Amino acid sequence: MKKHVLAAILGASVLFSAQAGTLHVGTEATFAPFEFMDEQTKELTGFDMELIAAVAKAVGDDIKVQNMGFDGLIPSLQTGIIDVTAAAMTITPERVKRIDFTEPYYQSGLVILVKKDNLDKVKDLDSLQGKTICAQIGTTGAMMAKHVKDAKVTEYNSITEAFLELKQGGCLAVINDKPVVDYYLARRGDKTVTTLPQVFDAEYYGFGVKKGNKEMVAKLNEGLKKVRESGEYDQIYQKWFGTKAQ
Repeated sequence: MKKHVLAAILGASVLFSAQAGTLHVGTEATFAPFEFMDEQTKELTGFDMELIAAVAKAVGDDIKVQNMGFDGLIPSLQTGIIDVTAAAMTITPERVKRIDFTEPYYQSGLVILVKKDNLDKVKDLDSLQGKTICAQIGTTGAMMAKHVKDAKVTEYNSITEAFLELKQGGCLAVINDKPVVDYYLARRGDKTVTTLPQVFDAEYYGFGVKKGNKEMVAKLNEGLKKVRESGEYDQIYQKWFGTKAQ
């Protein structure tokens, strides 16, 4: 499949200009809540989709989104098929060698989820020493939990099972990826649980741009600044993650 994606990209003959008034956005729409296909409307939606649309509007542009394989996003930037990626792409040293990024727009990593009435017992990771922790099998959250001294770690096939066990008092905390936890809280509207403020193994998402395209980076950063100052960023964040941006 990767060969087909790359062949389509390399064989394209039309290059899009950053000055055309339309930002051509590439995404890989299988990563809810950031980008995914709405089953009812059959349209692309998610945090990234709404944010990039707001950023473009703030600088006087509109967007046209192209869904493709994740491995095709960077080549698409390099060949001019798209102007920007909006795909929950982590800013890494390896990727910075190939493309440029805007300022970070989302902080990911691991968080600790606890019942609100246990906040006096759980202040940080060390508070879980010797306690029972729930996690999903094979996740980085489970790996971190196993490094907590004397903790009893119970692993589940799905993160939903781990959340349910927490609710029923079977464990003191759940450790999992921040976006997964935030999305769960937003969808369930559960006011009895909350996350601790600390984010572990933090990583940052940014919009990707063709290497050397300083004008595009500046434009997008200006758009991000405007949507943050207007409060629109917070509204979009609250909608998808059910909490205020930290």
